[in-house]
Amino acid sequence: MAEQRLWAPWRLEYIKGTKTGECIFCTKPALGDDDDALIPHRGKRCFVILNAFPYNNGHLMVAPYEHGGELEAVDDETTLELVQLTKRCMRALGSAYGPEGFNVGLNQGTIAGAGMADHVHFHIVPRWGGDTNYMPVIADTRVLPQSLVDSYQAVRDAFRAIEQER
Repeated sequence: MAEQRLWAPWRLEYIKGTKTGECIFCTKPALGDDDDALIPHRGKRCFVILNAFPYNNGHLMVAPYEHGGELEAVDDETTLELVQLTKRCMRALGSAYGPEGFNVGLNQGTIAGAGMADHVHFHIVPRWGGDTNYMPVIADTRVLPQSLVDSYQAVRDAFRAIEQER
């Protein structure tokens, strides 16, 4: 039987890449190029960004522009926009992908699993029946059917459609 391989080349950049310690939630919005930064939508106090190393296609994050690692310290107006944008993400992902459910969450602190513990952010992960398989368990590999750029374009277009409805 011939050896079979599954390639996930986008992971190598993350695995081998230099960890600069920079806060992506501060540097990405400051780039000025939302396509390059994978920011499909901006609000007044918060923005939406695709996770560059997603759990599933369309994995979004919502973060305030202001740097800070504790939700309790975020002012009420920003907290309201965080939740409103999270809801809008679910709507956009529903339009773009038709998921059967969502995981929505906040990991506050490194011990709680926050990869970027110094900047509050919510994760919105679209889910489908059967979207998990043995690959993450035995091969530490995720299988995603769509490229990150294609995911970004689908989500960006869904946000634009939502804005036109308003």
